[in-house]
Amino acid sequence: MYHDQGLVGFKKQSFSEGVNFTAGLPYVRTSPDHGTGFDIAGKNLAESNSMLHSIYLAKNTVASRKSYDEMRVNALKKGQAIRRNERVG
Repeated sequence: MYHDQGLVGFKKQSFSEGVNFTAGLPYVRTSPDHGTGFDIAGKNLAESNSMLHSIYLAKNTVASRKSYDEMRVNALKKGQAIRRNERVG
């Protein structure tokens, strides 16, 4: 099965708000589910919802990855500080 065949149901259900997210990459990749829309280009028919959702998902994913990385790097230091305060108090 090709990826387009698997997306038929998804596109049918959420065409104006759906986002395609490619997982497993070292960078964030999102795209609107509607494709390029060459057939409606320049006709003032396009809706921006899916594109906006794609941008917001990418922004939130980058922020989450950054937060996760910061927590992993500092996890032991924070844990040691908490334990020291518990012994003193």
